Amino acid sequence: MMNLIDMHCDTIGRLMDAPTEESLAENSLCIDLDGMRRAGTLAQFFACFVNAMAFENEDVHKARPKEISSEAWERAYQAVLAMTDRIEQELNEMIRVALSAEEISKNCRDGVISAVKTVEEGGIINGKLSRIDTLYKAGVRLITLTWNHPNCLGYPNSRERSIMEKGLTSLGCQTVERMNELGMIVDVSHLSDGGFWDCIRISKAPVCASHSNARALCSHPRNLSDYMIRALAEKGGVAGLNFYPAFLTGTDEAVLDDIARHAVYMIQCGGEDVIAIGTDFDGFDNKGRDKWIGHVREMGLVWEAMKNRGITERQLDKIMSGNALRVMREA
Repeated sequence: MMNLIDMHCDTIGRLMDAPTEESLAENSLCIDLDGMRRAGTLAQFFACFVNAMAFENEDVHKARPKEISSEAWERAYQAVLAMTDRIEQELNEMIRVALSAEEISKNCRDGVISAVKTVEEGGIINGKLSRIDTLYKAGVRLITLTWNHPNCLGYPNSRERSIMEKGLTSLGCQTVERMNELGMIVDVSHLSDGGFWDCIRISKAPVCASHSNARALCSHPRNLSDYMIRALAEKGGVAGLNFYPAFLTGTDEAVLDDIARHAVYMIQCGGEDVIAIGTDFDGFDNKGRDKWIGHVREMGLVWEAMKNRGITERQLDKIMSGNALRVMREA
């Protein structure tokens, strides 16, 4: 059976907005318990994602301010805590929270899927470094430092060069250092190029780009340049292949071979130890697409597409779970 570790999905956030009868056990989304079982999922990283702008009051939100208010960040922080609680509520005899690579392995031996809590939008610490410890105690083991807005830690990816060149703030640097001390994975997906290079320089542990592809094949600023892929590899980190067509082809359409194409390129660029899976399931609309993958239960199709591109089974084992498990162990 294929073993799978998916480093990024937005399923928990979608469940928070779904009808009350929907749960991780049964829903209309891309990830559910039966689908994970069929895919041979070892661990699913569940992102507690917030768009802090959505927490501004209506008038401010409509005005599209350049900076998000402290009050909105506070509301977003509370929303993240509610999502970490929701993950706990979804646990049963088939799925448990894992706080380490060792716990993922133990859960696997017990025949149980592991849920790993993550946060997508580090700005929710809102200037309070102590919140990193609070999130760690709540079970969070990875933080994506930015989403698509500047925050107290740094700047997001952007097509504007002036923003893309900006790096981490002083608090952002302190956050990376504290995450290293606690053993939390630093996630550079969504970060500006300047912020990426600061993380490479500052972090004492491998860093990851949980859901990013190759910029040479798709020139979206969310993707990684060849230099970034190599630096990530030299750091012992990984990039999770993102299934969102916008980051595979730059359009709203993609086929399974596009995922494999990025995988082959990234192996050629950074080696077989730099790639993982970061589907971004439930973070974009992938329903009703022909020649595509609409549910975690179909992950075997990705395996076959990669094999058809000449990726070996040893390499596939690393891509599907081995590399992510190693990074979690070394965090």
